[in-house]
Amino acid sequence: MATLKIKKGLNKGMFLARNVLDPDTIKREPTRNGYGEGSVEAGKRNKNIVMLCCDLTDSTRSVVFKQAFPDRYIQMGVSEQSMASIASGLALAGKIPFISSYASFSPGRNWEQLRTSAALQGANIKIAGAHAGVSVGPDGATHQMTEDIALMRVLPNMDLVVPCDSIETKKATIAIAQRNNPGYIRFAREKTPVFTTEKTPFKLGRAETYRFGEDVTIFGAGPILYEALIAADVLSQEYGIEVRVINLHTLKPLDVKTIVTAAKETGAIVTCEEAQVIGGLGGAVCETLAMTVPVPVERIGMQECFGTSGNSEIVFDAMGLTAPFIAMAVIRALNRKYGEKVPVIPEYITAAEEKFALLKKEINDEALSRTPKKWGGKKEDKTLKSRQ
Repeated sequence: MATLKIKKGLNKGMFLARNVLDPDTIKREPTRNGYGEGSVEAGKRNKNIVMLCCDLTDSTRSVVFKQAFPDRYIQMGVSEQSMASIASGLALAGKIPFISSYASFSPGRNWEQLRTSAALQGANIKIAGAHAGVSVGPDGATHQMTEDIALMRVLPNMDLVVPCDSIETKKATIAIAQRNNPGYIRFAREKTPVFTTEKTPFKLGRAETYRFGEDVTIFGAGPILYEALIAADVLSQEYGIEVRVINLHTLKPLDVKTIVTAAKETGAIVTCEEAQVIGGLGGAVCETLAMTVPVPVERIGMQECFGTSGNSEIVFDAMGLTAPFIAMAVIRALNRKYGEKVPVIPEYITAAEEKFALLKKEINDEALSRTPKKWGGKKEDKTLKSRQ
């Protein structure tokens, strides 16, 4: 009698980068580059597309659109709230405005305008949130926007896309431009692995399986998905655990069918996002499974905390967003699946809190080393003489 062959390993049909599992040689590029390229391509296809930006032309890469279509570019200055309202008016007049700023300002500062002027009216505007997540590093917690997914996911009529690399960001930008409703696309500042290719399938609202596995499923969105692939490879080689890795790039409209199928077939889920787990991708998956196939779920992401200043890679790791923490979450989910006892507080959260505490101590110690004793620091007060 023939034995059913279980698929495992990378999905060749996804045409991922040849060196996808080699972090040392994989190409790295900011996802924001894909937004600039995608906006130009969308602009070529539709002359009604215009670009608005709040004095962050280079940072958001909207400069690429400005250079290609200078007569369709509007510089708004530092005024995200006005930008959202004006863009909504343009949309109701037949234009397709892309509005670009840091995610901490748009949708962070102009959420009410996006709610009332765009989502409520069904205005066909496209919101580009740059510098999202904690990987913006040195800019600190004020600019490390991790609440934006939750903010935008709750809005009716709003598409929500979190692409994983620069190539997918370009595809996503072109795709949301073709939808006749408001949409939000989120991307990062720092260089991250480019692990998809031009041939990698992408369709708005359809999740893609990048790796086969029958033990646990990882759903991820954004650059952190690369860490999930690395974690899955390590678990396979060291423990024989076969993890299915799915790119859930579109949170609205959500691919419910793929989520339910993965829960039925693997019986345990891990979600990964560079955002707050409350209301984010983890929330979307948990809400879906609570109504369909309740299975153990572990959530990698920001655990009820803000970010901090520091080297982007160090901050990313201190927040528990790297492959080792994802691997811990997978093992915990698998143990729960088989009814084994696990600690009340997940191991990956405890480990991340310890790393974060060490990072904060290093930051404080460094700051105190530059602060005169008179002000509570460790530096000699003689450094103040020049100011007396």
